[in-house]
Amino acid sequence: MTARPMLPDDPTTPLWWGAVVLRLLTLVFAAGVVIVHHDSYARPGLAVVLVGLMAGWTAVTTAVYLRQSGRRLAVTVLDLVVCCAFMTSSLFVLTDAQLHDWATPLLPTIWVTGAVAAGAVCGGPVAGAIFGLVVAGFNYGVRGFADTDLTRDAVLLIGAGFVLGIAARDSRRAADRLARALRAEAATAERERLARTIHDSVLQVLARVRKRGTELGGEAAELARLAGEQEVALRALVTAGPPAPIEDGTADLSPGLQLLATDRIQVSVPATPVRLPAGTVTELVSLVREALFNVDRHAGPDARAWVLVEDLRAEVVVSVRDDGTGIPTGRLEAAEAEGRMGIARSIKGRVSGLGGTVVLETAPDSGTEWEVRVPR
Repeated sequence: MTARPMLPDDPTTPLWWGAVVLRLLTLVFAAGVVIVHHDSYARPGLAVVLVGLMAGWTAVTTAVYLRQSGRRLAVTVLDLVVCCAFMTSSLFVLTDAQLHDWATPLLPTIWVTGAVAAGAVCGGPVAGAIFGLVVAGFNYGVRGFADTDLTRDAVLLIGAGFVLGIAARDSRRAADRLARALRAEAATAERERLARTIHDSVLQVLARVRKRGTELGGEAAELARLAGEQEVALRALVTAGPPAPIEDGTADLSPGLQLLATDRIQVSVPATPVRLPAGTVTELVSLVREALFNVDRHAGPDARAWVLVEDLRAEVVVSVRDDGTGIPTGRLEAAEAEGRMGIARSIKGRVSGLGGTVVLETAPDSGTEWEVRVPR
């Protein structure tokens, strides 16, 4: 036998229980109203039958709503349709005088509020308000008139659906934030454990190779340089925070840039996450990688580079600066004329596509600095 997939806990389960209890209590009230007005109805026998059907539907919805698999908007819409049908049945049970007298409640009375509660918990504040509006509309339609008391009931139905929907929506959001926080905590703990392990083994070996290779010189010095680069890159990997989970299509810019750090490249980012649309983060990381690649190719063998990220709320500023040979005057224009469009397409094109601005400051033997500003 195949096991059924486990559903995650529904944070709105207490609200569903509340909706079920409300349905049960209002059913008892509706039955009491029928008993009180039984002798004055146009068709008292039909009233008893309809109350029995209401009890049956209450049992069905109770069984459905107490299971997570049954908490669907389509089910709540069906519930609303059934409740409105019971409201319409008052036309066949009440006398004309009772229909036009608000003091005599319609057959289901406040039992129909259970459908509004279910719709609000399932669909949120907008759905809750719409469910309340529909029930209020049927109340007007069956009565055939509108007055202050019916309008008061309409306001209460719409308001209650809206407020209950807000509670359900916020419960789901709070549960989602808690789950993300727990996952991030677990990931951070695992990352720290790996960082300790790597520090006690791999990093110490690389540091030893770098030190000993430098002392020996010659070809060993080249191995020492490579070991040093890998040591810096590995330290950046284990010290950079784990990529924050994408939320509403956004991601943190900092981790992707921190992984670009080497012994010649320093990356400075804010202590707090720099959240941007996920596509923007991808483009900015690619842009910085291209700028650093140009430093490695053109700025000279000893050039160093610095990457700085500033979060100014309204915009994010990313600066890439090096202390290399700089770009000679007219070099970029000549490269574009020769058909080499690396800078124009990789940097300027990306920034333009993001709706931002880019400023280049360079001079021979004075290094190069790119300043990219991307609005939020």
